[in-house]
Amino acid sequence: MVDYFVHESAYVDQGAVIGKGTKVWHFSHVMGKAKVGENCSLGQNVLVADHVVIGNGCKIQNNVSLYEGVVLEDYVFCGPSMVFTNVKTPRCEFPRNTSDDYFSTLVKRGASIGANATIVCGVTLHECAFVAAGAVVTKDVPAYGMVAGVPARIIGWMSAYGDVLAFDAAGLAVDSQGVRYRRVSAQVVERVD
Repeated sequence: MVDYFVHESAYVDQGAVIGKGTKVWHFSHVMGKAKVGENCSLGQNVLVADHVVIGNGCKIQNNVSLYEGVVLEDYVFCGPSMVFTNVKTPRCEFPRNTSDDYFSTLVKRGASIGANATIVCGVTLHECAFVAAGAVVTKDVPAYGMVAGVPARIIGWMSAYGDVLAFDAAGLAVDSQGVRYRRVSAQVVERVD
């Protein structure tokens, strides 16, 4: 029994693993060696290539392609038309078609990527990182880091709940849910439990 939804215009190749409660919408394609977790939403015109892994509760908005080497942990948000790459130096005449030419991209739990952002392969977006719309990410983004621009740079910090964090003189901040965060350095923020 199928316990997920696939729109009649979408394709799910034999062998693909799709979790309970997931929805695959119009004109999307999930390739046969992909794994999609439970309760995900794949919007219109989404490609999930072979060997891509998507965790539980992820939202992939319209026109997003997840190419080989992309791994999304749980509760990742990919905004409309954002782009993942998987080859650093692509060439048409001399294709890069070996596993040595593909670079992995890891997006950790709770990270959000804005519309039309580009994530260059080989980077990690750490827990609850926030990438602004249109940003071009060329290096790792720390946990709770907010980045924007071309190339993307840290412009602030955001809580797991989506609140911009304002640190006091002691380097502490509290979000709207009462969760505390500590700024350890210019590049490191930790949740205080």
